[in-house]
Amino acid sequence: MGSTGTVLRELRGAQKSAKGVSLYSRYVNRPAGRVLAAGAYRAGLTPNQVTMISALFTYGAVASVALVEPSWSLAVLVYAALAVGFAFDSADGQLARLTGRGGPDGEWLDHVVDCGKLLLVHTAVLISFYRFGELPSDAWLLLPLGFQLAAVVTFCAGLLREHLGKAAASARGPSWAAAPEAPVSRVRAVALLPADYGVFCLVFLLLGAPGAFRAGYAVLAVVHTLFLAAFLAKWFRELKALRAG
Repeated sequence: MGSTGTVLRELRGAQKSAKGVSLYSRYVNRPAGRVLAAGAYRAGLTPNQVTMISALFTYGAVASVALVEPSWSLAVLVYAALAVGFAFDSADGQLARLTGRGGPDGEWLDHVVDCGKLLLVHTAVLISFYRFGELPSDAWLLLPLGFQLAAVVTFCAGLLREHLGKAAASARGPSWAAAPEAPVSRVRAVALLPADYGVFCLVFLLLGAPGAFRAGYAVLAVVHTLFLAAFLAKWFRELKALRAG
């Protein structure tokens, strides 16, 4: 087992493509995940165990949002747990690529945890609004449901786009499957920031000020809905082009 520095260098060389990744994931979450993956490697943990650690941090934070009255101390704890959980979510894949111990079971587990996270975090906000929020109107209770719909459809549609695209490209032959990637766009990386889960986690730092939290959460809900519409149109065009090409 090499030194931590050696492991980190190997992890840097085994990174996923930066295409379609926001600046937060590229320069904050992935480097943090790299450090956690190196620690997990030296501790002898498997990628699936790292996935479950991610779930413990994330689901613990989500449960706190639903069960504990909002305060500034809760805001800091929830954000920290969500951010650490997200970093471990990056670490499991990095560890799998480093050790060669990844597989369909690990990918499945990772996606199940991610899907549960998206469902539960907005459910927790809904419960918090109902239990603790002095809402201007009961219509605010619909907001987490709409945000949840946008988040889950984006997640599922993105996964389908990836898998159907790979299947279609492979069916066309090696020249399609091995087509070169477009260069990474810094403008796109900046534009994707509002849709990044790590940026979404930041809104929970406002839990101590319910009005500010509602406003920030509502803004992100609108932004994510607009991104969903843009992503769906883009992915549909890409899949249609694969069929016609």
